[in-house]
Amino acid sequence: MAKHGKRYLALREKVDRRRRYSVEEALRLVKELANARFDETIDVAIKLGIDPRKTDQRVRSSVVLPHGIGKVPKVAVVASGEKAIEAREAGADEVGGEDLIERIEKGWEGFDILLATPDMMPLLGRRLGRKLGPRMPSSRAGTVTMDLASTIRELKLGRIEFRNDNTGVVHAPIGKSSFTEEQLKENFATLLAAVLRNRPPTVRGAFVRSIAISSTMGPGLKIDVQDAINAASLT
Repeated sequence: MAKHGKRYLALREKVDRRRRYSVEEALRLVKELANARFDETIDVAIKLGIDPRKTDQRVRSSVVLPHGIGKVPKVAVVASGEKAIEAREAGADEVGGEDLIERIEKGWEGFDILLATPDMMPLLGRRLGRKLGPRMPSSRAGTVTMDLASTIRELKLGRIEFRNDNTGVVHAPIGKSSFTEEQLKENFATLLAAVLRNRPPTVRGAFVRSIAISSTMGPGLKIDVQDAINAASLT
């Protein structure tokens, strides 16, 4: 069992672990608890009623958060010819074809998000499939595309990818502790609405089982699921 310091334990005393907070209450408290000496990231964990072992029940997509996440990601693009020029003009941080693949193969990791055009995927998959794992470009996540310009612009403005892990939980950032409560609420509602839209048709019963929110260095707060769904329905 992980051991926590005095600061964390003191913060946890302010959280009622038996309670399911409303979205507004949770955001207000999580901002209050985010008192580290840096601008903490606010993260959401959504437990889904899926069987992650079944390929037809996996959830993976992307969404543009209205207020971004407080960080502009570094975007690398695997493309050639005119598409490489398009990517550079759209603001990609790194662009290349086989040369970029070789750099990544040798250990270069100076990117947050990797995009690729469909024609580059066979080579990319063959050489980097195992190495990249979940960072591998995917059509489901919108990172394999011919529309590089708009995709890069969206990513720079605050588009994030979300996917379930092997326990059926979707983890995603919704901003920084310096964001206003309203900004965090709008980002949260937009994220949850996107997750709900991606409910696999084979899932039976409740799709969203539980939701928790926390800051980088703070304890988690459980959110009332129905209140959260109601907030998402307004987006």
